[in-house]
Amino acid sequence: MNTIKAAVFDLYGTLFDVYSVRTLCERLYPGNGDVISVMWRQKQLEYTWMRTLMDQYRDFESATLEALRYTCGMLKLPLDADAEAHLCSAYLGLAPFADVPGALQSLRKQGLKTAILSNGSRHSIHRVVANAGLTSSFDHLLSVDEVRVFKPNQRVYRLAMDAMGLEMDEILFVSCNSWDATGAKYFGYPVCWINRNDGVFDQLGVEPDFVVRDVAELASHFSSIAAHA
Repeated sequence: MNTIKAAVFDLYGTLFDVYSVRTLCERLYPGNGDVISVMWRQKQLEYTWMRTLMDQYRDFESATLEALRYTCGMLKLPLDADAEAHLCSAYLGLAPFADVPGALQSLRKQGLKTAILSNGSRHSIHRVVANAGLTSSFDHLLSVDEVRVFKPNQRVYRLAMDAMGLEMDEILFVSCNSWDATGAKYFGYPVCWINRNDGVFDQLGVEPDFVVRDVAELASHFSSIAAHA
């Protein structure tokens, strides 16, 4: 078995807080910030899965906009062009979780290559990472745009191997989304699930190899995790 040489991270929810958009949602729609951010994210995910199943790919920005329109319609909230633009732009300025910058730096100091493999478009991934000042923290920023399907389609997970020139067992896949971790596990990666909210892993026949509370815990225990991967 090869040594783990790289950590490949999901972006949305794993490194960056998708619910940080609630601040703008609340400002535009007082009293509705939380419900908008939660419904918007769930519908965004559903649309990526549906489009993959229907073989009707559109990029992540399209899924985000379509999900926003659904959410406001469902909640009977007015949505004009300016509000659409401001809210969708908020997804390009998501806040990283507080532990992430230091943990990424620690992993790289330990000699690990790092990458993002995301359902986001090339544009959205680069903008989110750059806006947070974290571009230098990654060797690769990989988008599903390359294969025009969304995770958890198995073709997406192969992108990391191809880009990094590594074998499957040399890459630790890291996600807070259990459906994503499940997809990566079925593909064959050793998987670390970030369980930030004391959740329950999806019951689809596989389990993550490692479970940690946050990226900081992953970084602090990486040598032990790598030895048992």
